[in-house]
Amino acid sequence: MTYTLFFFFLFLQSLDLSAMAATLGPKFYSESCPQAEFIVKDVMKKAMKREPRSIASVMRLQFHDCFVNGCDASLLLDDTPNMLGEKLALSNINSLRSYEVVDEVKEALERECPGVVSCADLLIMAARDAVVLSGGPNWEVKLGRLDSLTASQEDSNQIMPSPRSNATYLIDLFSRFNLSVQDLVALSGSHSIGKGRCFSIVFRLYNQSGSGKPDPTIEPKFREKLDKLCPLGGEGNVTGDLDATPEIFDNQYFKDLVNGRGFLNSDQTLFTCPITREYVREFSVSQEKFFKAFVEGMIKMGDLQSGRPGVIRRDCRVANSHRPRIEVLFETSNRKDK
Repeated sequence: MTYTLFFFFLFLQSLDLSAMAATLGPKFYSESCPQAEFIVKDVMKKAMKREPRSIASVMRLQFHDCFVNGCDASLLLDDTPNMLGEKLALSNINSLRSYEVVDEVKEALERECPGVVSCADLLIMAARDAVVLSGGPNWEVKLGRLDSLTASQEDSNQIMPSPRSNATYLIDLFSRFNLSVQDLVALSGSHSIGKGRCFSIVFRLYNQSGSGKPDPTIEPKFREKLDKLCPLGGEGNVTGDLDATPEIFDNQYFKDLVNGRGFLNSDQTLFTCPITREYVREFSVSQEKFFKAFVEGMIKMGDLQSGRPGVIRRDCRVANSHRPRIEVLFETSNRKDK
């Protein structure tokens, strides 16, 4: 009986993993943790009061997580002696931040429902709440993801785009994930809130495409402003607003692009490229159309899954150890048989 129970538990674990990895739905935690979404939003509200920029930073984590082997919270894993994680990947190091807000959310969820809500789902809920709390659209998120067992700095380096990327490269990248040109432009609208670093734009200001000159698409007065903020040889970690209303989720980002005031090259290229330009124009005129397309894009991006085995991490920064859990089940069933 002991060994039968032991292998039965193992069977249940493998069955749950495959089922959860394949099925996402809006009511996933309705019974196991009905307060999950309320808890996430409450912690996000508190973080916003402390530092408005933090919630924009948390929202950005979803993008950097989902594009690398699906939405599995691999991004959140710290490095170990045997694994180089994604936090120090080229597009993430000194750029992504507010991991401590994720820690706060996870701690609150663990107090309410230990071992129930995945870090991957946490990121999806928090990204949605960041948009809503900043004045953007609300939507129903699908839940039921598992957390990865490992992370890959190499995969992140190969996949995640640079701030120097042009529209052609971005279109190709998004198409690899079955995301359309409209999805690309709408999701780039996440830069409606938050800030970017001078490090990411100095080449635009002083050496665009190796010319030794500034990017000619930058509106002259805006370039003067950026020159003062980011002087040649200055501090690369100084930050500037990604659009003119960096704490409000609206369509100002697209209006800025139309007027040559995009902060990042990867932003402004969406207007200079004919394939993406009409979507930028459309969203600059209609915030309603932008919001609708953004929600559609976020849902599609949230559906990205690797199909790999996963767990519910107790700490988003550290992969769970399987062996102690199995041993506890074995020992418990063994004691009952006696």
